[in-house]
Amino acid sequence: MNTKETVLILIDLQKESNFGLQHLDDVLSNTKDVIQACRDADIPIIYTRQINRLDGVGLSKGEPITPDGTPFYYSTSNENHEILDEIAPNAEDIVVDKYRWSAFHETSLDLILRSLGAKNLIIGGVVTDGCVMTTVFDAYFKDYNVHLIKDMCATSNEGAHMASLMIMANWVYNLEIYNANHLIDRLNGKNYSHWTFKEADALQFTPENMRKVYENLEPKENK
Repeated sequence: MNTKETVLILIDLQKESNFGLQHLDDVLSNTKDVIQACRDADIPIIYTRQINRLDGVGLSKGEPITPDGTPFYYSTSNENHEILDEIAPNAEDIVVDKYRWSAFHETSLDLILRSLGAKNLIIGGVVTDGCVMTTVFDAYFKDYNVHLIKDMCATSNEGAHMASLMIMANWVYNLEIYNANHLIDRLNGKNYSHWTFKEADALQFTPENMRKVYENLEPKENK
């Protein structure tokens, strides 16, 4: 991975707490480590924020609202749309606000990435089965190489987390999946482990075998 052609994208790691995200503490700890490794390697960092205006302008159809008619999630009426303090951006970092799940949909993200000369995108964040997955698919459609950090992603339940990762693994043909420590090893020029695509729809799963199939995403050593 050429670090001069690489960008870290952190998806919606905001103060919004209404989702009840699982393993968020672990996600934040891993994110801190990856942020530091990217800073050490002079890799640009982009944060995205999901924004729902208090007045409802631009709100998605069917977006949950409160009894008083204001957005339930990521409302600009409070600090829930702000990045979590533990991983707050530095002055040199880039923040991209978005009004739909994918970080590419009608935002400046693609323009920014191309101006940075990016070819490789390191991606992590929340939620796995929503904003992360749609961003990964759009990154693939725009011909970026996608490096997804599995333990930097979270959603509200285990089944949705596993299913969305396996769907991405089945159909994003250039996807590479890491645990955070393995991605850091790669950035540091050490031996690392990761999972790579072998064939389409390889991780066929049912409700009964989902957890067993998910184990196949465990990164394998690459020297």
